[in-house]
Amino acid sequence: MKIICVGRNYAAHIEELSNERPKDPVLFLKPDTAILLKKQPFFIPDFSDNVQHEVELIVKINKVGKHIQKKFAHKYYSEVGLGIDFTARDLQSQLKEKGLPWEKAKSFDGSAVISNFVQKNTLSNLEELNFRLEKNNTVVQSGNTALMLWKIDDLIEYISKYFTLKIGDVIFTGTPAGVSKVNSNDRLKGFIEDVEMFSIKIK
Repeated sequence: MKIICVGRNYAAHIEELSNERPKDPVLFLKPDTAILLKKQPFFIPDFSDNVQHEVELIVKINKVGKHIQKKFAHKYYSEVGLGIDFTARDLQSQLKEKGLPWEKAKSFDGSAVISNFVQKNTLSNLEELNFRLEKNNTVVQSGNTALMLWKIDDLIEYISKYFTLKIGDVIFTGTPAGVSKVNSNDRLKGFIEDVEMFSIKIK
């Protein structure tokens, strides 16, 4: 399986990082080694002094597809979940300044939290779905899918132009504003609506 991540999909997050609003979705990949193992803490890597959390709604692909039209995109996933794209922000800034790829800052071991998945048909409205991240019981990020610049079906259409989607692939759909540094002993909890999807200890 592969993890396809979407950057700059919420206007407020683009503004908080002083990035340029893109004309097309920004894509990057994480390897399967980036997945944080279940019930394991996240260890801050020694190559970064500023690892930040980015909570995101995630989608699991359930059938193989290439050049998927938007009107058919909903048939390619039946489950959604919540994830964290951990980002070594200091390293990313250095790489961006040099015009280099971001993978070392985005795709390192343990950088992808993937919750359990829920059936999308059990959710009231996928187009206006609330999700949030709490750090030490304080809400630090909150998002709603209505604020996405590109909706889930838009993303599936766009991604499948470049990458064949396979069963089990996961799409990280972008993070809302509120990203911040994690520190040892922090506790991160993610929620879709009011259902807790994960709880992660930082070490």
